[in-house]
Amino acid sequence: MIDVVIAGAGPNGLMLACELALAGIRPVVLERLTEPSAEQRANGVVGQVVRMLDRRGLYERLTSPGATPEPVPSFVFGAFPLELSDLPDNSLYTLSVPQRRIEQMLAERAAELGVEIRRDHEVIGLTQDEKSVTVELRGREPIEAAFLVGADGGRSVIRKTTGIGFPGVTADDSVSRMGQVSVDPGTVGADGGLVVPGFGAVPPFRHLRTERGLIAWAPFPDRDPLLSTVEWDQPAEGEASLDELRASASRVLGTDVPLAPPTGPGPHVMRRLFGGNTRIAERYRAGRVFLLGDAAHVHSAIGGPGLNMGLQDAVNLGWKLAAELRGHAPEGLLDSYEAERAPVARRVAMHTQAQSLLIRPGGEVTSLRELFGELLAQPTTRQHLADLLSGADITYDMGPATGPLVGRWAPDLPGLREATRTARPLLLDPTGTLDTGPWAPHVDTLAIPELHTALLLRPDCYVAWQGTTDDGLCDALSRWFRAA
Repeated sequence: MIDVVIAGAGPNGLMLACELALAGIRPVVLERLTEPSAEQRANGVVGQVVRMLDRRGLYERLTSPGATPEPVPSFVFGAFPLELSDLPDNSLYTLSVPQRRIEQMLAERAAELGVEIRRDHEVIGLTQDEKSVTVELRGREPIEAAFLVGADGGRSVIRKTTGIGFPGVTADDSVSRMGQVSVDPGTVGADGGLVVPGFGAVPPFRHLRTERGLIAWAPFPDRDPLLSTVEWDQPAEGEASLDELRASASRVLGTDVPLAPPTGPGPHVMRRLFGGNTRIAERYRAGRVFLLGDAAHVHSAIGGPGLNMGLQDAVNLGWKLAAELRGHAPEGLLDSYEAERAPVARRVAMHTQAQSLLIRPGGEVTSLRELFGELLAQPTTRQHLADLLSGADITYDMGPATGPLVGRWAPDLPGLREATRTARPLLLDPTGTLDTGPWAPHVDTLAIPELHTALLLRPDCYVAWQGTTDDGLCDALSRWFRAA
């Protein structure tokens, strides 16, 4: 019997596979597609997961040897420029890498760790009892596993088969268009913005709202530029096309926008989406079945929170599933996955819905934006939004443990990047005197003399305990890890 079957070989499923493999579990990943999709989806990663990738040694694989993440000086929120360079603790990190490259990297890492990825394996159903899950496949023999994780997207077969509800709202009055294009080099400004005669500059990598809609211009350095628009109450039919995108951009800006077909190698992006969904699963778990990423939550893509949340779901669930399978999990550990991650999904749904309202046309929205713009002049507001967008404001319930860092993401410290690559629990001990007792086989110790307090880190890099003596340390260890 297989330990864990993961349905879906997208970034979230592959990240979970890597986390399980680091903990000594060999999952099997099932993917419906015969080959990786060439469709371009996300254009990068935003938030705390950028630093999480770095702590697993994966950031360099997507950038260059020796590279480390740096916070971005500016971002966007609801088509407002969000200036971050003056913040005392800028928590917002980004990584501009196409999703298919992220998938490729994670697939390569999973293969290095011994993970088996079976393509052309479509899950069509499942049954389960107290001991196992039987996964039914189209045209193939069923597979039995101790656990099944549905990382199979917003239309998840796993979620539907287990009968988990997916409540939320559907907005059906908007049309989003996106396509790769080319433009006359003379219309590109020194900052990369698109200079449109009769309108002015469309800034690069930012949403621009007008009274007629939304437009965004993304001049990526290694591929054709991407232009996207959002309009409301504009009918559309037939195949998405460059002519349609050009007409939409002209309506949004109120003047002709000279766009030509892309010139670089394909496949090229050209798509149209109607409306959008904001939905969160009623449960993340049904017996031995778990939901991950878009299978558990869908929302607007504005601000790019999807991969941040889904990949962090994977990091949260991976070590807990592994502990259960290896007999190291205390009672209730698996239930903490939903308890910790569902509130994060609700928070992301909240801010993406708020941003979606801020970009709509209309005089009332314009008045709201005027007030919101005044609030953005306050550094405290921008710090709050940076923490919200990055997920740096997440605080997990760690029980009786107390301290300013308890429940929060561990700060960057000397030696931490290297020590967290194994995905093991970690005690940061400035004195070198703390004893983890019967938990020692499961917990690594790292001496950091610069620290003024000891920290116990879970494998997902969240602080489970903080102290200057060992008071409460055993309680924290027993809450998250079973003694050897």
